Amino acid sequence: MRRTAEEAELFRLVRRYVTRGRRYLRLGGALLYLSGRDRAKFTRKLGKDAGKITPRELRMLLDGGWRESGTAAWLIAVAGRTEFRDRLGEVLLASRGPYAGQAYCVALATFGTAADADLLVAYLDRYLPRPDLDYDQPDALGALLLLDARLGTDHAARFLAPDGLWQQWIDGPPAKDHDYPAEYREFIGQLCVFADDSAKHCRPRRHDLT
Repeated sequence: MRRTAEEAELFRLVRRYVTRGRRYLRLGGALLYLSGRDRAKFTRKLGKDAGKITPRELRMLLDGGWRESGTAAWLIAVAGRTEFRDRLGEVLLASRGPYAGQAYCVALATFGTAADADLLVAYLDRYLPRPDLDYDQPDALGALLLLDARLGTDHAARFLAPDGLWQQWIDGPPAKDHDYPAEYREFIGQLCVFADDSAKHCRPRRHDLT
């Protein structure tokens, strides 16, 4: 069956930005195992692509599956495209699929404002009371802790209070094997450093109106 023009464009975008070099599989914890020449090469390519992709193309990827939307979130984070803040908050809160939520949290953490903290709080308010849902609660909490440290705020305190929502989520069925909150903060912080390193290779944007 012949593809429509939009399907053909999406296929081209996925090949260029998502699957080339199996990028979508590396955007996450696997980044922390890159070092030396491999890290430099990956950050350079990610930064250059973040500067090339247009807002319209990013929207198309965000509307796709977890591979496409997660990669789009990383490109948004690297380029500092804060105009996508609300959209990232929407897809994070919707939790429409697995694996991409971490990328949304990283992007919001890199933006680093009170508005981004509010979106993370909204996510935790919705999903920490649901111990049956093991989604992106640890990444969201780690990102919120990171923003609290940067902004001098204390949004995460009520979640981490004794017998608070975080502990209730951890203790609630089914059993969960999770690290301490500070370790999630450190993890998200390391991913943000990677995004910042990639941003050094991102040319000034010329696509803000397309």
